[in-house]
Amino acid sequence: MKAVFAVAFAAAAAILATGGAEAQSLKQTYPSCDIPAQHALKAETGGSIKDARQAHISMRANILEADLGTAHKAGRLTQRQTDTLFKRVEAVRHATDRFVKKQGFLSAAERASYDRELDAVAMRICRS
Repeated sequence: MKAVFAVAFAAAAAILATGGAEAQSLKQTYPSCDIPAQHALKAETGGSIKDARQAHISMRANILEADLGTAHKAGRLTQRQTDTLFKRVEAVRHATDRFVKKQGFLSAAERASYDRELDAVAMRICRS
């Protein structure tokens, strides 16, 4: 998990360091913009996360939230946009946690549905 944060931090630093017009061309360097790689993430369980699919969604949510902060700091998203997208990510995270608590696991179909919602947030970051 620490490695994912290091990648997100490195991408954020690169974007902020370039500034202005160059930052616009680097928007694809946000880790969340690489949707196939995001779908392939394998996250470890641990702590309160007991299910592998729940861990996947949690890791994607962490990456998206880091990218949202980076995009906001770079001036690519307003505070209002950032807050709205952050709430969408948190809603997915909480719904995932509720499902796992209720039924003991997250099904593949549920994971796919939550991945699509996170993809929509990612595409908003990548378009900005």
